[in-house]
Amino acid sequence: MKTKKTSKLTFFIIFILIMALAYTAFFGIEDYYGDIRQLYVKGANDIRWGIDIKGGVEAIFKPEVDDVDSISAEKMDAAKTVISLRLVNRNITDYEIYVDYSNHQIIVRFPWSADQSDFDPQAEVDKLGASALVTFCRNQDNTDVILSGSDDIESASTTYQDNEPVVQLKLTEQGKAKFAAATAEMIGQTISIWLDDDMKSAPTVNTAITDGIAIISGKFTADSAIELANTINAGTLPFKLTVDNEKLQIISATLGEQALGVMIIAGSIAFGLVCLLMILRYRLHGVIASIALLGQLAGTIACISGFFPNAQSFTLTVPGIAGIILSVGVGVDCNVIAAERIRDEFRKGKTIDGAIDSGFKNSLSAIIDGNVTIVLVSLVLMGCFGPSDGIMAKLFFIIGKIFGASISGSIYAFGYTLLIGVIFNLIMGVLASKYMLKSISKLKVFRHPALYGGKKNG
Repeated sequence: MKTKKTSKLTFFIIFILIMALAYTAFFGIEDYYGDIRQLYVKGANDIRWGIDIKGGVEAIFKPEVDDVDSISAEKMDAAKTVISLRLVNRNITDYEIYVDYSNHQIIVRFPWSADQSDFDPQAEVDKLGASALVTFCRNQDNTDVILSGSDDIESASTTYQDNEPVVQLKLTEQGKAKFAAATAEMIGQTISIWLDDDMKSAPTVNTAITDGIAIISGKFTADSAIELANTINAGTLPFKLTVDNEKLQIISATLGEQALGVMIIAGSIAFGLVCLLMILRYRLHGVIASIALLGQLAGTIACISGFFPNAQSFTLTVPGIAGIILSVGVGVDCNVIAAERIRDEFRKGKTIDGAIDSGFKNSLSAIIDGNVTIVLVSLVLMGCFGPSDGIMAKLFFIIGKIFGASISGSIYAFGYTLLIGVIFNLIMGVLASKYMLKSISKLKVFRHPALYGGKKNG
């Protein structure tokens, strides 16, 4: 049976790519012009840490209505759900939210932003409490409403128009009909788009818009456009909320200020010891496995920090860190299975090339079975304990119907980091390590069976 040949250069190409990913994922790419920081690629320092690690803010919301007693428990729960969705849509998954029904209060605790020097607790709290009612009005008078709320607006997303970020709204069938009729009558006039009492855009109508798509343009950055789209998608509060500023307070980290540094040092030592043990046990394959593990860890950190374009930093909590550790353990197991299978092939008398090909082939089913099981568990956790309008929740809607919706940031963070870690394990531990080992085995200096677990005279 013929196997596809692997170039000697493959190892060096993959090695350089993994090292580049590791460096940029951990340290990012930034530049300074005087005291101004220009960030090009986010690194580990840009991760948003959970309340348990960095501390955060506590705010108490109250309905801004004349008759507070008329607000039902169902409406208080609806407001709680909207706030939860707003937090999760901004990748703030480590939060606590409670409803005090007797006093008609919603107590929210959420973590600091990754960039604490620019973090304004009052502004963040105001965003959470905004009613977020989107309205389309005639001219610039927000009392002459054409479209309003979720009855007319189905969803929001970000896109680019003339190289500028904008928010694109998809209208419902009812909203589409209203908007088509209004724009046909108002050619040459303006239609203003409002978020609560803030006018976001006031474009001039040039032609009737019949496709059910509306654009909010303005001086948006990519981040502010995403934030506005997420706020609209989270829904409108059933009533306006106000914050008791006197009770707005800072929460200290539950694990102490030095906990993060201790965890990083302990994790680095543990990672180094694991790599050392694999190298001592599996020799050259142990070296390759260590490089693959570094790539897996770097890829996971990249997905958490907001490394990739248009991706926000994900809140990393202690359960989230546990998910990373568990996924690294799965990665070690993946490489151990492959290394042991290669040793078995040497015992059958196969050559270096034959042992490597057969070893990876025979280990693949066990590796895939274990990883797929963990992926399914991660998806279920994210579906059951994440935002109710998320992709995972829609996939596992039956479970949600049986047990009820539940948004728990800590469990959601655990499922997310575990899922990402396992995906990168399949990329690095299965594909990258296989091609690196096959490639490096082509070099004459490494053509010794003893380096792969075979006999020295093999």
